[in-house]
Amino acid sequence: MVGLAARGAPGSAFLGQWEDEQLHVECGWRIGRRGPASAPRSLLKCEGGSASEATRPTPLPMAMATPSVTLGIDLGTTSVKAAVVEAAPGHPSGFLVLASCVRATRAEAAAQSAATAPQAREQDVSRIIQALNECLAALPQQALRKVCGIGVSGQMHGVMFWKTGQGCEWTEGGPARVFQPRAVSQLVTWQDGRCSSEFLASLPQPESHLSVATGFGCATIFWLLKNSPEFLKSYDAAGTIHDYVVAMLCGLPRPLMSDQNAASWGYFNTRSQTWNVELLRALGFPVHLLPDIAQPASVAGRTSQAWFEIPKGTQVGVALGDLQASVYSCMAQRTDAVLNMSTSVQLVAAMPSGFQPAQTPDPAAPVAYFPYFDRTYLAVAASLNGGNVLATFVHMLVQWMADLGLEIEESAVYSRVIQAAAQQRDTCLTITPTVLGERHLPDQLASVTRISSSDLSLGHVTRALCRGIVQNLHSMLPFQQLKEWGVERVVGSGSALSRNEVLKQEVQRAFPFPVSFGQDVDAAVGAALVMFQRNLKQKEP
Repeated sequence: MVGLAARGAPGSAFLGQWEDEQLHVECGWRIGRRGPASAPRSLLKCEGGSASEATRPTPLPMAMATPSVTLGIDLGTTSVKAAVVEAAPGHPSGFLVLASCVRATRAEAAAQSAATAPQAREQDVSRIIQALNECLAALPQQALRKVCGIGVSGQMHGVMFWKTGQGCEWTEGGPARVFQPRAVSQLVTWQDGRCSSEFLASLPQPESHLSVATGFGCATIFWLLKNSPEFLKSYDAAGTIHDYVVAMLCGLPRPLMSDQNAASWGYFNTRSQTWNVELLRALGFPVHLLPDIAQPASVAGRTSQAWFEIPKGTQVGVALGDLQASVYSCMAQRTDAVLNMSTSVQLVAAMPSGFQPAQTPDPAAPVAYFPYFDRTYLAVAASLNGGNVLATFVHMLVQWMADLGLEIEESAVYSRVIQAAAQQRDTCLTITPTVLGERHLPDQLASVTRISSSDLSLGHVTRALCRGIVQNLHSMLPFQQLKEWGVERVVGSGSALSRNEVLKQEVQRAFPFPVSFGQDVDAAVGAALVMFQRNLKQKEP
């Protein structure tokens, strides 16, 4: 993901970004299951076999007479991923992921504005689009010829600018037509820290249930308005990186933005589906830069050019947030909660239909509510302290041993500490693992309590640390609250869980419902499935 982080340490992306440093292409069967569009189902990778009875997907309606192929794209913080999904009406799963590709962007760049603070985080849009084109070139071209819809998601909150009609140039990139950025700015990402607490305090309170933080699009524009007003005069369009891609593919005269991404910019009222235009205009904010709003899962337009082997005139969906696309890829039922434990930790649940958050922002609230689909919301508890805490612990041990004259690899230490904790089934030691604080408690630090001489082994400490990570999440979103929302199962995913059996045990111990491990959080597949469901709805009688 994530990610949907407002503030935090670098690398604390909201839903755990895909961080493969090499080109990776996956071809084969990847079994999925979908119910109605409002009840997405999870994915199961299958190596030439079929899904087991325990996870057998629900068949899609057999009304589809012809196969449908959709392309999903996710423009993440560190990489771009593309996945090709094909409908399989005769297969129990309903669809197959034919191929996927991920490419590192390596897009970090120095800030464009001379007035920018050292905490600025910007990316070169040309490198991001280059990675996107490389992904498309690596996918089977015969599969791209069948694509009838393109779904796009990406890193939320960020903002880039371009000149209308001059944002890109279509060229022959070898055997295929590709687009290259032209009159564009760099992307100011969600990790940007130029907006200080003092600057944010000077901004008006939004007419929204969501607060504004540094790295949010509207906050960044306010900062540029104050510190680099001439910079803004160079452009007449703005959006997220994924809004830009959709606009360029379709040749849109004005960018379109889903409420998912608009909410991530700030100063957007999700209930009325409108920007806080009057409030912003009164402060001289360039409201002409605010994109038009469209519903997620709607069509933004059609490709204005043939793109690789994807035909001209192919439908392109309005860009989605990577949080929502990721959840859509793995939430089997609306009664599921999704727990992603990677660098950071996120616990996400779908709110009941008709739920509306309070319309006053509360920066101290540990749970935030973000737009999902069909005017529903996701409740999100996002902790900055997850796998990065375990990594910090291992790094500390390695440093201690180096100080004692012993050299050992961190990977070896990691496996040893997990083994030690696995043998220590319980402990009275209590660790609050918030070494990075939390967004709602930025000044909170970590602590260790209930220390006794019998609880000082490596197994005790590691067990307590894993338990503390889970209990910290529980303090943000009590699991009893999930029960009241109708949650019946937890879907666990993420690299920290997949590598750590002790963390899995603590998750199972803490949650009062069944926990299912092994599902992938995959925003590119989620974006493809959103378009897949749209095409399915159109073909149903």
